[in-house]
Amino acid sequence: MSTVLLRLMGPMQSWGTTSRFDERDTGKEPSKSGVLGLVAAALGIDRENWHDLEPLCRLRMGVRHDRPGVPKRDYQTAQGVITGNGLAKDPAVTTRHYLADAAFLVGLCGDDRGLLERIHGALADPVWPLALGRKSYVPSEPIWMPDAVVDADMRDTLVQWPAIASPRPGAPPTPRILSLESADRSGLMKMDQPLSSFDERRFGPRFVVSEVLDVPVQTGP
Repeated sequence: MSTVLLRLMGPMQSWGTTSRFDERDTGKEPSKSGVLGLVAAALGIDRENWHDLEPLCRLRMGVRHDRPGVPKRDYQTAQGVITGNGLAKDPAVTTRHYLADAAFLVGLCGDDRGLLERIHGALADPVWPLALGRKSYVPSEPIWMPDAVVDADMRDTLVQWPAIASPRPGAPPTPRILSLESADRSGLMKMDQPLSSFDERRFGPRFVVSEVLDVPVQTGP
């Protein structure tokens, strides 16, 4: 069993799984569909290519919250939107939710070390630009990290890897959370497991178990 690690840090991240029409959501941590989309971009896997995406989908995923994001939202307008009645006269208004200043350590785990090595190499020299959930949300630190393919269990790897971010200045202390995809369908169900190419957009359930790694000690009055 081996694990490859990704560092997801940036001023803005968005990992939506239930977005519809003009309301774009985000989860509190990276979604599996979003992370695999990022990896697919690094490897140059086209949106219609299920053959090369499918081995990635068999990997289990874990996320360590090194710096929880601050939930934010913004509004965007678009002119020239085509509706069932033709071109809309008024601009379309959309609400887009995102996480500000978040830092996540993500692990992908499987038995095929060669696949994890290819992922690691592609993150260092991606075929297409990499983004944190949306094309305009670029990482502030490289997603690739040296020596980030580890021959160890995913939980042990995520627990032992050094912190990738310091606490936000002035923010109250927060527990560090670890979320792991379970192999026995225990835990919280999330509908972000790709079942087809990203062009077809079919997703099924996976199950995630979360735990608190440590609780910061409160200081002061």
